[in-house]
Amino acid sequence: MSDQSPANPPAGAGPNGRPGGTVLARRLRQMTGRDPNEPHRAATPLELLFDLAFVVAFSQASGQLSHYLAEAQFAPAIGAFAFAMFAICWAWINFSWFASAYDTDDWFYRITTMVQMIGVVIVALGIPPLFHSLAEGHYLDNSILVAGYVVMRIAMVAQWLRAARQDPRRRRTALTYAAFITAAQIGWVTLAIAHTTVEVALPVSLLLFAVELIGPYIAERRTGTEGTPWHAHHIAERYGLLTIIALGEGVFGTVTAVSAVVEEQSWTMEAALLVVAGIGLTFGLWWSYFLMPAAAILQRYRIKAFVWGYGHIFVYASIAATGAGLHVAAYVIEGEAVIGTVGAVLSVAIPVLILCLAIFSLYDFLVEQIDPFHFWLIAGTVALLVLSVLAATWGASLGVCLVLITLSPFVVVVGYETIGHKHEAVVLRHRLG
Repeated sequence: MSDQSPANPPAGAGPNGRPGGTVLARRLRQMTGRDPNEPHRAATPLELLFDLAFVVAFSQASGQLSHYLAEAQFAPAIGAFAFAMFAICWAWINFSWFASAYDTDDWFYRITTMVQMIGVVIVALGIPPLFHSLAEGHYLDNSILVAGYVVMRIAMVAQWLRAARQDPRRRRTALTYAAFITAAQIGWVTLAIAHTTVEVALPVSLLLFAVELIGPYIAERRTGTEGTPWHAHHIAERYGLLTIIALGEGVFGTVTAVSAVVEEQSWTMEAALLVVAGIGLTFGLWWSYFLMPAAAILQRYRIKAFVWGYGHIFVYASIAATGAGLHVAAYVIEGEAVIGTVGAVLSVAIPVLILCLAIFSLYDFLVEQIDPFHFWLIAGTVALLVLSVLAATWGASLGVCLVLITLSPFVVVVGYETIGHKHEAVVLRHRLG
């Protein structure tokens, strides 16, 4: 399936389809869909710029989670964090899949992308009021967050309507996307205006989350028309890039924790352990994630995209929560936390465990095979995480406990590099022929 017309030139072509790649003007181009088998399809500079807006959003969510966890307000902290991370991840998913299918990189596309970036920043500004409202327990204050979504959704719907007009083969699919996005947004605006109690807002929010998630599935699978031409290798790269951005919270959390130690005690062995633990943990999680052979599987089995794509919400949330846990460690060191060392260790160990389980689940889903060797890797990961918590209860320093947590993802790394890669090679030969 290829759309290499003069109005939609192939990769590496310049204006009017001429080779050379030099574009002198961003004139409007026909939005007929990119070639899903286009060679050497990589993230564009505009997509990388768009991702930068999410650095702020992840930081806001992670920072607020750490603050309320340190105050032992666990229920509002987790509830608000889950709400915020869904909003952040869903905004990114909406843009990224559309971009993979319909990136024209003309002036209209660039302007609507800028508008969506403005919306992401507004969403980030609405995260603190969301946490505060749930902590107070009176009503759900998602008004600023919804305002940011209104800005993003106007631009996104405009893009889908443009695709519906210029890509007749997928007109019904594009209109279905626009309809579900609009319907969900009307619901969110109504909820924001109503200022309902948390007890009422929770089930309504879950219903609206369901509308958001089911919309793309119906558009792609139930409209009776051709689905959008997203590019498997491009999508896998885009998800990997956002994973790296989310992992930045681990680096930031490390700097915060080490700064707290240095301010209290100057440079000590504890500070050195925190540096090793924070950066080592971030590196180990990065290594573990990129063991997953997503692109090749998605290229052959495109139907797996929904579960794989939606499952990454748990991946990104657990990565951001791990960074928040390192922030909690800083609060404990500074003496500004209600929870103690055990609580700080748990705030890191739990999201690391969720992340490792999410990565294993996505891997097994892609290859449609549960490798018994994975159970040994999971057991080793869990054992180190449990040991870190026990060490905290036995009076070990926070730095030592975090080093034990840091070792947990390296169980997976070492297992893969010694034995697991052979298992993966066999599975891929079977799945990909």
